[in-house]
Amino acid sequence: MLYRTAGQFKTSYKSDQALFPIKQDAFLLGVILLFAVVIFPLTASEFTFQTILIPILIYSLAALGLNILTGFAGQLSLGTAAFMGVGAYACYKMVTLMPWMNPIVAILFSGVFSAGVGVAFGIPSLRIKGFYLAIATLAAQFFLVWLFEKWAWLYNYNASGAIQVPNLKMFGVYIAGPQASSVVQYFVVLFIVSLLTMVCINLTRGNLGRTWKATRDMDIAAELIGINLMKSKLTAFAVSSYIVGVAGALFVFMWRGAAEPNLFDIPLSFRVLFIAIIGGLGSVMGNFLGAILIVGLPVVLNLLPAALGIPISSATVEHLNIMCIGSLIIFFLIVEPHGLAQLWRLIREKLIIWPFPH
Repeated sequence: MLYRTAGQFKTSYKSDQALFPIKQDAFLLGVILLFAVVIFPLTASEFTFQTILIPILIYSLAALGLNILTGFAGQLSLGTAAFMGVGAYACYKMVTLMPWMNPIVAILFSGVFSAGVGVAFGIPSLRIKGFYLAIATLAAQFFLVWLFEKWAWLYNYNASGAIQVPNLKMFGVYIAGPQASSVVQYFVVLFIVSLLTMVCINLTRGNLGRTWKATRDMDIAAELIGINLMKSKLTAFAVSSYIVGVAGALFVFMWRGAAEPNLFDIPLSFRVLFIAIIGGLGSVMGNFLGAILIVGLPVVLNLLPAALGIPISSATVEHLNIMCIGSLIIFFLIVEPHGLAQLWRLIREKLIIWPFPH
């Protein structure tokens, strides 16, 4: 009865195309925002911020960027981590060369450099697709990580070859660096992730989103009805790389605090891809559900055996985590290819017509 829709009438096209056609959806979002903005900051510990909340938001944003490219536009990519690295190194150079620059502006602007690199490596998508395009983006992954390691200017000629986040202030409060508190960093991440999520929702619901979906479903038919495939694919690479670049800047500046080139290696690309697959390709909400599962699973595997009094080593926990993630990917690819987002849609439909069968 929670999703009873009696009395909720659609009397115009505008109301029929509303973001929340059912009032309960808006109420549920309000409850989630209440927890995110008020309850978590007041009750969560330092461990919760650094291990669960901030990583979930950052990984969700990175998966959202990949989902724009793969889930909505149908272009495969295995170079997500490298584009995250571009955003991180670009943000580092901006805050060190221009220390007067607002840190949030630097984080948001770092995505522009990642978008430019993404478009450059997205040009082959005009001639190749599928597995061959994935190999082309994998080449970008190897090249960019090599560039992060060999181009000393990117890390200010540091002898260690790593970038260290300096203390950054905004309105007299440290928001990045060793002196920044986790609560402040959480609010910065939450603000940026919420902002870009709203932008992506509007993009995917508009003309550009319909263009991407037509390109994904059948590019030849899309071209026959007048869609410019070059514009469609390159805008998908640009928007995706921008979001991924901002996620990379948040990854280093709001969570890790420092980074070496191998941090943006292939395992990170696959982790973001796993989040998108488990959450559901072609879905905005699925990225958050997938990130909650991928980030929360190791924490549960670490805490649950100890709570039950079962001795287990950290190496065993890591192996169990990999096995569980692999099993979940196989399960969702076979049973529900559209991921957790589709499972939620099915539950929602059942709640709407309950207690009657479909």
